[in-house]
Amino acid sequence: MGDLLPGTLDMLILKTLGRRAMHGYAISEKIFEASEEDLRVEEGALYPALHRLELKGLLGSEWGVSENNRRAKYYRLTPAGRKALAAEAERWTRMSVAIGRVMGTA
Repeated sequence: MGDLLPGTLDMLILKTLGRRAMHGYAISEKIFEASEEDLRVEEGALYPALHRLELKGLLGSEWGVSENNRRAKYYRLTPAGRKALAAEAERWTRMSVAIGRVMGTA
């Protein structure tokens, strides 16, 4: 993954899980595909982030079977996770607009 601003990975994970529960590898692949292959989330960053978000109560999880018949932990947004995603999306929009203004005048 390229350099991301602090907290960006958490926001990307929450956004990716906004529609349905997914296991870790599927989350990583969805972010890669949605970014048009610009963002690759490595396991060493993904799984600690998933664990941290779960400990904060933003994600819930349960064990299931993946598409290739392997045991996998599926993550889903909790109500608190949906609220956090909305707040992060608003913050990101404000920040990106502000940075765009500065970059346009520099």
